[in-house]
Amino acid sequence: MTKVIMNGCNGHMGHVISDLCEKDPEIEIVAGIDINTEQHYGYPVFANIADCDVEAEAIIDFSHVSCIDALMAYSVEHRIPVVVCTTGLSAEQDALLKSSSEKVAVLKSANMSLGVNTLMELLQTAAKVLAPAGFDMEIVEKHHRLKVDAPSGTALALADSLNEGLDNAYHYTFDRSQRREQRDDKEIGISAVRGGTIVGEHDVIFAGDDEVITFQHTAYSKKLFAKGAIQAAKFLKGKEPGWYQMSDVIG
Repeated sequence: MTKVIMNGCNGHMGHVISDLCEKDPEIEIVAGIDINTEQHYGYPVFANIADCDVEAEAIIDFSHVSCIDALMAYSVEHRIPVVVCTTGLSAEQDALLKSSSEKVAVLKSANMSLGVNTLMELLQTAAKVLAPAGFDMEIVEKHHRLKVDAPSGTALALADSLNEGLDNAYHYTFDRSQRREQRDDKEIGISAVRGGTIVGEHDVIFAGDDEVITFQHTAYSKKLFAKGAIQAAKFLKGKEPGWYQMSDVIG
């Protein structure tokens, strides 16, 4: 049994994870953190993570970028491993996660799904073959109208996978509206669409002369992200300090 603190427990993902954990005999949420302290489940809810006095073996974070500093301070102080699923972090916050991983186990993933993490590995193989052959690379991501960060963390992670496969020789372009010039050879374009209730869709396009290859991942429910986060929390229980990724969980 893995005892977990749910950071962002009253957000949509917090409820999805709480529902799944109630049916999973291997994991239990023992406390929740949320600015909205309503109790929808059997665990206590704290407005501030610093006030949480419940013992736990892992933290799952689906909150907001403004909560990250307090989250990491608590994780390090109490030596509780943390699964960070919040996206849109600043460079400073990414650095904070990396430095914290020297003292506690930290798993950071822009996307918790098995499919997306498998796709990242496939993209590196494809990029090594297609980019030198002159194929242009573009990423188009689509999400619901309430998502505030753009591009998505998953789109950036996919771009990073492409770039890592090509010795990080490429740069990212997010907006061409102010440019009047043709695409350059070392460019990965990333576009964001926001509308309706789209859970998440990512297309990675390799456009060459006379042929186009597209890799697509479509999420039909947020449960797939919740399931991944739960598996990651179980994986982190008892782990030594270090930087972990979903590839470690599914490997």
